[in-house]
Amino acid sequence: MRHTLPLAPQFYVTAPQPCPYLDGRMERKLFTALQGENAEKLNDSLSQQGFRRSQNVLYRPSCADCSACLSARIDVSAFAPTKSQRRTAKRNADLERRATSPWATEDQYDLFRTYLDSRHADGGMADMDVFEFAAMIEETPIRSRVIEYTQRGAGRALTGVSLTDVLTDGLSMVYSFYTPDAPRRSLGTYMILDHIRIAQEANLPYVYLGYWVPGSQKMGYKSKFAGLEVYLGGRWQKMNDPQNFRPDRHPLSTDPIAEQVANISLPDTRPTG
Repeated sequence: MRHTLPLAPQFYVTAPQPCPYLDGRMERKLFTALQGENAEKLNDSLSQQGFRRSQNVLYRPSCADCSACLSARIDVSAFAPTKSQRRTAKRNADLERRATSPWATEDQYDLFRTYLDSRHADGGMADMDVFEFAAMIEETPIRSRVIEYTQRGAGRALTGVSLTDVLTDGLSMVYSFYTPDAPRRSLGTYMILDHIRIAQEANLPYVYLGYWVPGSQKMGYKSKFAGLEVYLGGRWQKMNDPQNFRPDRHPLSTDPIAEQVANISLPDTRPTG
C-alpha cells in the first residue's frame, strides 16, 4: 500500500514477516526511497526521526501489534566509558583504523561471510552473495565511509569493518561485522567506542547505532553505553534504566500508517538564494 504527503516522498509498508529479534512476532517496515538531489537532507531528517538507511531505502519498524524496536543513539557529550569498556579499548590497542570510500573488496566479503556463518547463519542476510554484498556497501546516495580495522603485526589482517554514514549531526553505523574468532576482544563494542572517538574529533554530537530491542539478547550490548537515547513517542529520550522499557505488544501500540506518515517532518528542499 502506498502513502504520500503532498509534494513529498512516497511511503510504503512491507508485508509482514517473522521478526528476527523476538520469537513468535511478525515485523513490518515503513519505508521510502532515498534518491535525487535532496537525498542527504532527507536522510538527515528521517534519521533524526528513527529511520535507518539500507542502500537506497530509508525504513522504520511499523509492526501491527508490537512497538519493541527503538532507534538508539549515543549522546557523545554524555558518554563516559565503563571499566569494562576501558579494558576493551586497551585489549584492542593493536588495531589500526582506515577510512575509505564505500568500495567493496574480497577481503571484506570473506570476513562478512565468516561473521554471518558464525553469528547469524539463520538471519535474513545469510544467503547474501558477493554481488549483493557489493550493492550493500557501494549503493549509497549520501556521504558514506567504510571504516576498516586491521591488526598490527599479523600481516595487517582485516579484523573488523563498519559501513558508516556521515550525517549533519553524527555518525550512523549502518552495518558492522568482525572476526568471530576473538570473543575476548569484544570487537562490536570496540568499534562503537572508536566511532564515539571519531565523532568527538569531528565535533559531531551523536553516534547512531540502529535499533535496540528490549528482550533481545542480540541487542543487549547497546544498552551498556552511557549517554544512550532511544526514539520513543516521537522524541528522543534518555535511557536511564533499560529495565524501564518492555517489549510492548498491544493492538493499539502502533499508530495507523496514515497517521505515522502525517507525523513525519520532512526537510525544506526549496532552493535558497
